Amino acid sequence: MVFFELFSKAPEIVRVPRGAVLFREGAPGAAMYVLILGQASVAIGGRELEILTPGAIVGEMSIVSPGPRSATVTASDDCEFVEIDGRRFNELVRQVPEFALQVMRTLSERLRRADFALSA
Repeated sequence: MVFFELFSKAPEIVRVPRGAVLFREGAPGAAMYVLILGQASVAIGGRELEILTPGAIVGEMSIVSPGPRSATVTASDDCEFVEIDGRRFNELVRQVPEFALQVMRTLSERLRRADFALSA
């Protein structure tokens, strides 16, 4: 099963118009999101770190380890995100182990990029 296909018909769609913020750095978080349409920017301290494209996940830290958001996500285009709360996250992990692996890969890749940026 392709990761993106898990969310192609999900009912928890959040529409974010171009230029609007999905969530802000420092805000409390209780959900993660999968971008299914458009592009969005991830920034920390006003510095853009990543451009999200369809299939990308964001906000995963709030599910794995609750706390304030570490970044701001802004829609570069009109976007649609699937919202995944803690209950749905746990269901997906149980039903589709590849989903958990993808979340771990995303966390690892972002940590690796942060380490590189700090050492540069």
